[in-house]
Amino acid sequence: MSLTFDFVGIVTTDLAASLAFYRDLGLDIPADAANEPHVEVVLPNGMRVGWDTVETIQGFDTEYVSPTGSHRVAFAFQAGSPAEVDEVHARLIAAGHRSRVAPWDAFWGQRYATVMDPDGNAVDLYAALPAA
Repeated sequence: MSLTFDFVGIVTTDLAASLAFYRDLGLDIPADAANEPHVEVVLPNGMRVGWDTVETIQGFDTEYVSPTGSHRVAFAFQAGSPAEVDEVHARLIAAGHRSRVAPWDAFWGQRYATVMDPDGNAVDLYAALPAA
């Protein structure tokens, strides 16, 4: 058996808001994609990210119920520098997205921050700190 992990799916209650958030992070998502029940993009590294509305999922999984409480999954975006972590975090907050963890210098050697996407998924931003 040869499995290849190549797709991450996001179930969203507001497709337009979710796509806007991920566009703000730099993903190349077509402008008219919010009119579709399923959206999928291929990242430069070949990984695919997709979005489905709750209604789309319930169309084939009639017992699907959206999770509640804290996030169940986190996505991470590597920045080119510690300053870029701060810049992207500030830009997302200015666009109305919620910060969960403000940028900080983590003990494991990264500048790190967390913002929440419109569906409550954690999105981490990180970059290596300069060597001490």
